[in-house]
Amino acid sequence: MEEKTFKWRHLLLWALFLGGMAVLPQFVGKGTLRTIIFANYLAIFAMSWDVLSGRTGYISFGHPFLIGIGAYTTAILSYRFDVPVGLSIPIAVVVTMVAGTLFFLPALRIKGTYFALVTLAFMELMYQLVQVIRPDLTGGTRGISGVQTLTRGAVNGYYLSLSLMAVIAVSLWAMMKTRLGTALSAIGMNEESVEGSGLNTTKLKLFAFMVGAAVAGVGGAFYVHYLGSIAPRALFDINFLFTIIVAALIGGASTIIGPMAGAFFLTFLLEYLRPILPGAERYFIYGGIALVLYMYQPKGLYEILRQARQTFADRRS
Repeated sequence: MEEKTFKWRHLLLWALFLGGMAVLPQFVGKGTLRTIIFANYLAIFAMSWDVLSGRTGYISFGHPFLIGIGAYTTAILSYRFDVPVGLSIPIAVVVTMVAGTLFFLPALRIKGTYFALVTLAFMELMYQLVQVIRPDLTGGTRGISGVQTLTRGAVNGYYLSLSLMAVIAVSLWAMMKTRLGTALSAIGMNEESVEGSGLNTTKLKLFAFMVGAAVAGVGGAFYVHYLGSIAPRALFDINFLFTIIVAALIGGASTIIGPMAGAFFLTFLLEYLRPILPGAERYFIYGGIALVLYMYQPKGLYEILRQARQTFADRRS
Protein backbone atom coordinates (compact mmCIF):
# COMPACT_ATOMS: atom_id res chain seq x y z
CA MET A 1 0.00 0.00 0.00
CA GLU A 2 1.30 3.39 -0.95
CA GLU A 3 2.02 5.75 1.90
CA LYS A 4 0.40 9.13 1.73
CA THR A 5 2.86 12.01 1.77
CA PHE A 6 2.86 15.32 3.57
CA LYS A 7 2.42 18.42 1.52
CA TRP A 8 3.65 21.79 2.70
CA ARG A 9 0.55 23.34 1.16
CA HIS A 10 -1.61 21.35 3.57
CA LEU A 11 0.48 22.49 6.53
CA LEU A 12 0.11 26.08 5.36
CA LEU A 13 -3.68 25.69 5.14
CA TRP A 14 -3.76 24.28 8.67
CA ALA A 15 -1.69 27.24 9.89
CA LEU A 16 -3.97 29.76 8.15
CA PHE A 17 -7.09 28.10 9.53
CA LEU A 18 -5.83 27.97 13.10
CA GLY A 19 -4.41 31.48 12.85
CA GLY A 20 -7.78 32.79 11.71
CA MET A 21 -9.55 30.96 14.53
CA ALA A 22 -7.05 32.36 17.04
CA VAL A 23 -7.94 36.00 16.24
CA LEU A 24 -11.68 35.35 15.94
CA PRO A 25 -12.53 36.55 19.49
CA GLN A 26 -11.50 40.03 18.41
CA PHE A 27 -14.35 40.18 15.89
CA VAL A 28 -17.29 38.22 17.32
CA GLY A 29 -19.36 38.43 20.48
CA LYS A 30 -19.33 36.12 23.47
CA GLY A 31 -22.56 34.43 22.39
CA THR A 32 -20.99 33.40 19.10
CA LEU A 33 -17.87 32.22 20.94
CA ARG A 34 -19.97 29.96 23.15
CA THR A 35 -21.58 28.47 20.05
CA ILE A 36 -18.14 27.86 18.55
CA ILE A 37 -17.01 26.17 21.78
CA PHE A 38 -19.80 23.61 21.37
CA ALA A 39 -18.82 23.23 17.71
CA ASN A 40 -15.21 22.57 18.75
CA TYR A 41 -16.23 19.79 21.12
CA LEU A 42 -18.65 18.31 18.58
CA ALA A 43 -15.78 18.32 16.07
CA ILE A 44 -13.66 16.34 18.55
CA PHE A 45 -16.45 13.79 19.05
CA ALA A 46 -17.06 13.53 15.30
CA MET A 47 -13.35 13.04 14.57
CA SER A 48 -13.11 10.32 17.21
CA TRP A 49 -16.11 8.53 15.69
CA ASP A 50 -14.59 8.90 12.22
CA VAL A 51 -11.31 7.21 13.19
CA LEU A 52 -13.07 3.87 13.51
CA SER A 53 -16.36 4.12 11.67
CA GLY A 54 -15.37 6.53 8.91
CA ARG A 55 -12.11 4.76 8.10
CA THR A 56 -12.95 1.10 8.54
CA GLY A 57 -16.66 1.19 7.74
CA TYR A 58 -17.66 -0.34 11.12
CA ILE A 59 -20.55 1.99 11.97
CA SER A 60 -20.77 2.48 15.73
CA PHE A 61 -23.96 3.63 17.45
CA GLY A 62 -22.38 3.51 20.89
CA HIS A 63 -20.02 6.47 20.80
CA PRO A 64 -21.68 8.31 23.73
CA PHE A 65 -20.75 5.19 25.73
CA LEU A 66 -17.07 6.13 25.35
CA ILE A 67 -17.64 9.84 25.86
CA GLY A 68 -19.68 9.05 28.97
CA ILE A 69 -16.96 6.87 30.51
CA GLY A 70 -14.43 9.69 30.18
CA ALA A 71 -16.84 12.34 31.43
CA TYR A 72 -18.15 10.38 34.40
CA THR A 73 -14.72 9.13 35.46
CA THR A 74 -13.16 12.58 35.76
CA ALA A 75 -16.34 14.07 37.25
CA ILE A 76 -16.53 11.41 39.98
CA LEU A 77 -12.82 11.54 40.74
CA SER A 78 -12.60 15.33 40.93
CA TYR A 79 -15.99 16.02 42.55
CA ARG A 80 -16.42 13.05 44.89
CA PHE A 81 -12.81 12.27 45.80
CA ASP A 82 -11.09 15.67 45.30
CA VAL A 83 -8.61 14.26 42.81
CA PRO A 84 -6.83 17.13 40.99
CA VAL A 85 -8.18 17.68 37.49
CA GLY A 86 -4.67 17.40 36.10
CA LEU A 87 -4.69 13.80 37.29
CA SER A 88 -8.37 12.88 36.89
CA ILE A 89 -8.44 13.66 33.15
CA PRO A 90 -5.53 11.34 32.19
CA ILE A 91 -7.05 8.62 34.39
CA ALA A 92 -10.39 9.15 32.63
CA VAL A 93 -8.76 8.68 29.22
CA VAL A 94 -7.04 5.46 30.30
CA VAL A 95 -10.27 4.12 31.83
CA THR A 96 -12.13 4.95 28.62
CA MET A 97 -9.62 3.03 26.50
CA VAL A 98 -9.51 0.00 28.83
CA ALA A 99 -13.24 -0.24 29.57
CA GLY A 100 -14.17 0.49 25.97
CA THR A 101 -11.79 -2.19 24.70
CA LEU A 102 -13.15 -4.80 27.11
CA PHE A 103 -16.70 -4.13 25.92
CA PHE A 104 -16.11 -3.53 22.22
CA LEU A 105 -13.33 -5.98 21.38
CA PRO A 106 -15.75 -8.90 20.95
CA ALA A 107 -17.95 -6.69 18.76
CA LEU A 108 -15.06 -5.97 16.38
CA ARG A 109 -15.25 -9.58 15.19
CA ILE A 110 -18.74 -9.04 13.75
CA LYS A 111 -19.73 -6.80 10.88
CA GLY A 112 -22.49 -4.64 9.47
CA THR A 113 -25.82 -4.28 11.22
CA TYR A 114 -24.88 -6.62 14.05
CA PHE A 115 -21.89 -4.47 15.02
CA ALA A 116 -24.06 -1.34 15.00
CA LEU A 117 -26.72 -2.99 17.16
CA VAL A 118 -24.19 -4.28 19.68
CA THR A 119 -22.63 -0.84 20.09
CA LEU A 120 -26.09 0.72 20.47
CA ALA A 121 -26.84 -1.82 23.20
CA PHE A 122 -23.68 -0.77 25.04
CA MET A 123 -24.79 2.86 25.01
CA GLU A 124 -28.22 1.95 26.39
CA LEU A 125 -26.59 -0.28 29.00
CA MET A 126 -24.37 2.58 30.15
CA TYR A 127 -27.40 4.89 30.34
CA GLN A 128 -29.23 2.48 32.63
CA LEU A 129 -26.23 1.59 34.79
CA VAL A 130 -25.24 5.14 35.73
CA GLN A 131 -28.76 5.71 37.05
CA VAL A 132 -29.09 2.63 39.26
CA ILE A 133 -25.56 1.57 40.29
CA ARG A 134 -24.03 3.68 43.05
CA PRO A 135 -26.19 6.79 42.55
CA ASP A 136 -24.25 8.28 45.46
CA LEU A 137 -21.30 8.45 43.05
CA THR A 138 -22.95 9.02 39.67
CA GLY A 139 -25.78 11.24 40.90
CA GLY A 140 -28.37 8.86 39.50
CA THR A 141 -30.90 10.38 37.14
CA ARG A 142 -29.94 13.92 38.18
CA GLY A 143 -26.28 13.49 37.39
CA ILE A 144 -23.55 15.59 38.97
CA SER A 145 -23.46 19.36 39.18
CA GLY A 146 -20.79 21.64 40.60
CA VAL A 147 -17.94 19.89 38.77
CA GLN A 148 -14.78 21.98 38.71
CA THR A 149 -14.39 24.05 35.54
CA LEU A 150 -11.03 24.63 33.91
CA THR A 151 -11.66 28.13 32.61
CA ARG A 152 -13.85 31.15 33.26
CA GLY A 153 -15.42 33.25 30.57
CA ALA A 154 -16.23 32.61 26.94
CA VAL A 155 -12.85 33.72 25.59
CA ASN A 156 -10.80 31.41 27.81
CA GLY A 157 -13.19 28.53 27.16
CA TYR A 158 -12.91 29.20 23.45
CA TYR A 159 -9.11 29.10 23.41
CA LEU A 160 -9.03 25.91 25.49
CA SER A 161 -11.49 24.09 23.23
CA LEU A 162 -9.75 25.41 20.11
CA SER A 163 -6.33 24.28 21.34
CA LEU A 164 -7.70 20.85 22.21
CA MET A 165 -9.42 20.47 18.84
CA ALA A 166 -6.33 21.70 16.97
CA VAL A 167 -3.94 19.27 18.70
CA ILE A 168 -6.30 16.33 18.09
CA ALA A 169 -7.04 17.29 14.49
CA VAL A 170 -3.41 17.80 13.46
CA SER A 171 -2.32 14.61 15.28
CA LEU A 172 -5.00 12.51 13.59
CA TRP A 173 -4.26 14.13 10.23
CA ALA A 174 -0.56 13.29 10.57
CA MET A 175 -1.36 9.72 11.60
CA MET A 176 -3.66 9.19 8.64
CA LYS A 177 -0.87 10.25 6.29
CA THR A 178 1.15 7.20 7.31
CA ARG A 179 0.93 3.63 6.02
CA LEU A 180 -1.18 2.83 9.06
CA GLY A 181 -3.79 5.37 8.03
CA THR A 182 -3.76 3.99 4.50
CA ALA A 183 -4.35 0.47 5.85
CA LEU A 184 -7.31 1.63 7.97
CA SER A 185 -8.91 3.28 4.96
CA ALA A 186 -8.31 0.15 2.90
CA ILE A 187 -10.28 -1.90 5.43
CA GLY A 188 -13.30 0.27 4.73
CA MET A 189 -12.96 -0.34 1.00
CA ASN A 190 -12.20 -4.09 1.01
CA GLU A 191 -11.32 -5.82 4.27
CA GLU A 192 -10.77 -9.20 2.58
CA SER A 193 -8.10 -7.74 0.31
CA VAL A 194 -6.31 -6.23 3.30
CA GLU A 195 -6.33 -9.62 5.02
CA GLY A 196 -5.06 -11.20 1.80
CA SER A 197 -2.09 -8.84 1.80
CA GLY A 198 -0.95 -10.33 5.10
CA LEU A 199 -2.11 -7.60 7.49
CA ASN A 200 -3.97 -8.43 10.69
CA THR A 201 -7.23 -6.52 10.30
CA THR A 202 -8.38 -7.30 13.86
CA LYS A 203 -5.30 -5.57 15.28
CA LEU A 204 -5.76 -2.64 12.89
CA LYS A 205 -9.40 -2.25 13.89
CA LEU A 206 -8.49 -2.51 17.56
CA PHE A 207 -5.86 0.19 17.11
CA ALA A 208 -8.39 2.45 15.35
CA PHE A 209 -10.89 1.83 18.12
CA MET A 210 -8.37 2.62 20.86
CA VAL A 211 -7.35 5.86 19.17
CA GLY A 212 -11.02 6.81 18.73
CA ALA A 213 -11.71 5.86 22.36
CA ALA A 214 -8.78 7.96 23.59
CA VAL A 215 -10.00 10.99 21.65
CA ALA A 216 -13.57 10.44 22.86
CA GLY A 217 -12.31 10.14 26.44
CA VAL A 218 -10.30 13.35 26.16
CA GLY A 219 -13.24 15.19 24.61
CA GLY A 220 -15.71 13.88 27.19
CA ALA A 221 -13.43 14.74 30.10
CA PHE A 222 -12.74 18.30 28.97
CA TYR A 223 -16.38 18.78 27.97
CA VAL A 224 -17.70 18.00 31.46
CA HIS A 225 -15.13 20.36 32.97
CA TYR A 226 -16.35 23.06 30.61
CA LEU A 227 -20.03 22.54 31.43
CA GLY A 228 -19.44 22.01 35.14
CA SER A 229 -22.11 19.31 35.23
CA ILE A 230 -23.11 15.99 33.73
CA ALA A 231 -26.48 14.28 33.32
CA PRO A 232 -27.20 10.86 31.77
CA ARG A 233 -30.32 12.06 29.95
CA ALA A 234 -28.34 14.64 27.97
CA LEU A 235 -25.19 12.60 27.41
CA PHE A 236 -26.88 9.41 26.24
CA ASP A 237 -29.62 11.13 24.28
CA ILE A 238 -30.25 9.72 20.80
CA ASN A 239 -30.09 13.26 19.36
CA PHE A 240 -26.54 13.60 20.69
CA LEU A 241 -25.53 10.35 18.99
CA PHE A 242 -27.35 11.38 15.81
CA THR A 243 -25.58 14.76 15.75
CA ILE A 244 -22.11 13.16 16.07
CA ILE A 245 -22.71 10.71 13.24
CA VAL A 246 -24.38 13.24 10.94
CA ALA A 247 -21.57 15.75 11.52
CA ALA A 248 -19.00 13.18 10.38
CA LEU A 249 -21.03 11.96 7.40
CA ILE A 250 -22.18 15.26 5.89
CA GLY A 251 -18.79 16.84 6.53
CA GLY A 252 -17.01 13.99 4.79
CA ALA A 253 -16.25 10.66 6.40
CA SER A 254 -12.72 9.24 6.31
CA THR A 255 -11.23 12.74 6.47
CA ILE A 256 -10.22 15.03 9.29
CA ILE A 257 -11.45 18.32 7.87
CA GLY A 258 -14.83 16.79 7.00
CA PRO A 259 -16.04 16.00 10.54
CA MET A 260 -14.82 19.41 11.67
CA ALA A 261 -16.73 21.17 8.89
CA GLY A 262 -19.82 19.07 9.58
CA ALA A 263 -19.67 19.88 13.30
CA PHE A 264 -19.55 23.63 12.66
CA PHE A 265 -22.28 23.42 10.03
CA LEU A 266 -24.67 21.50 12.31
CA THR A 267 -23.94 23.53 15.43
CA PHE A 268 -24.67 26.85 13.78
CA LEU A 269 -27.65 25.42 11.88
CA LEU A 270 -29.21 24.22 15.15
CA GLU A 271 -28.46 27.55 16.79
CA TYR A 272 -30.12 29.54 14.00
CA LEU A 273 -33.14 27.22 14.09
CA ARG A 274 -33.56 27.62 17.86
CA PRO A 275 -35.54 30.91 17.76
CA ILE A 276 -37.89 29.43 15.14
CA LEU A 277 -38.18 25.90 16.57
CA PRO A 278 -37.11 25.93 20.22
CA GLY A 279 -38.05 22.27 20.76
CA ALA A 280 -36.80 19.00 19.36
CA GLU A 281 -38.59 19.72 16.07
CA ARG A 282 -35.49 21.49 14.76
CA TYR A 283 -33.71 18.13 14.67
CA PHE A 284 -36.14 17.02 11.95
CA ILE A 285 -35.26 20.12 9.94
CA TYR A 286 -31.52 19.67 10.18
CA GLY A 287 -31.95 15.93 9.61
CA GLY A 288 -33.78 16.68 6.37
CA ILE A 289 -31.11 19.17 5.30
CA ALA A 290 -28.39 16.64 6.13
CA LEU A 291 -30.20 13.92 4.16
CA VAL A 292 -30.56 16.11 1.06
CA LEU A 293 -26.94 17.18 1.28
CA TYR A 294 -25.76 13.60 1.73
CA MET A 295 -27.86 12.42 -1.23
CA TYR A 296 -26.46 15.24 -3.38
CA GLN A 297 -22.86 14.47 -2.42
CA PRO A 298 -22.26 11.28 -0.37
CA LYS A 299 -18.69 12.37 0.30
CA GLY A 300 -19.96 15.45 2.10
CA LEU A 301 -18.97 19.08 2.39
CA TYR A 302 -15.30 18.21 2.05
CA GLU A 303 -15.84 16.91 -1.48
CA ILE A 304 -18.08 19.84 -2.42
CA LEU A 305 -15.41 22.31 -1.34
CA ARG A 306 -12.69 20.29 -3.07
CA GLN A 307 -14.62 20.27 -6.35
CA ALA A 308 -15.31 23.99 -6.06
CA ARG A 309 -11.62 24.68 -5.51
CA GLN A 310 -10.70 22.47 -8.47
CA THR A 311 -13.23 24.22 -10.70
CA PHE A 312 -11.86 27.62 -9.66
CA ALA A 313 -8.28 26.49 -10.36
CA ASP A 314 -9.26 25.13 -13.81
CA ARG A 315 -10.90 28.41 -14.77
CA ARG A 316 -7.84 30.40 -13.78
CA SER A 317 -5.47 28.17 -15.76
